[in-house]
Amino acid sequence: MRRMGFTHVIDLQSLARSGITAWLANGEVTIGLDDSREGASTFYDVRIPRPSERTHAVDWYLQVLPYFNLKPHFRFEWLPKRAEVRANIFEAGVREDRIILNPGARWANKRWPAENFRELIEILSKRYPETQLVLLGGKSDYATAAAILIGNGSTLDLTGRTNLWEMIEIIRGAKLMVTNDTGPMHIGAALGTPLVPIFGPTEPARTGPYGQVERSLQGKLSCIPCMKSYCTYSVPLECMNMIRPERVASVVSEMV
Repeated sequence: MRRMGFTHVIDLQSLARSGITAWLANGEVTIGLDDSREGASTFYDVRIPRPSERTHAVDWYLQVLPYFNLKPHFRFEWLPKRAEVRANIFEAGVREDRIILNPGARWANKRWPAENFRELIEILSKRYPETQLVLLGGKSDYATAAAILIGNGSTLDLTGRTNLWEMIEIIRGAKLMVTNDTGPMHIGAALGTPLVPIFGPTEPARTGPYGQVERSLQGKLSCIPCMKSYCTYSVPLECMNMIRPERVASVVSEMV
């Protein structure tokens, strides 16, 4: 990186490891965020302030552009279509008329309980018998998928069976996706797929699906958003359990 002789090094992750890496790259100017964690701001020459406490992360990152006298635009296609991959997913059984269910998340307290997804599937299967329900997830979600699909043989289970590009094409063009706060949610937002995002410990205004934050479902507790990867509330995971399947199904019905 040093040999490339960068004039500017921009660190938008703003953690210790990224801040140190940016600094060691030895550019003329190192730029980062002023609300950085783990002391990362120590390594920056320029610190970009968050316009407000509830400014979305994307809009905050875009605040770097005025430093270069640039203005953002969105006249481009996110994640361009891959016709061959699209053909492959249909060969694997995916149908045009589909609803995606995405039950995974890195934090346990970001995961809407499996029994809630199972109940939601029961409701949606009765209301929309002609619509295919597709379960997405990584290999770490096998146990969750198994718990969701107990007694259910109609949902297409693709947990751990897709690569990144296949997952993108499955999400693209779906009627909607019911999802926890996790990576595929942001892919859905980038593709313009309608989302029903379920939030617990995190703040959708800051890191929700860009352009669809207002659709986020979140309960009301004194500890929300705690921004912690573990639950300390007297009733464990109450922030997720209080979002009932009937409520989610009602929102789905308004959108399909």
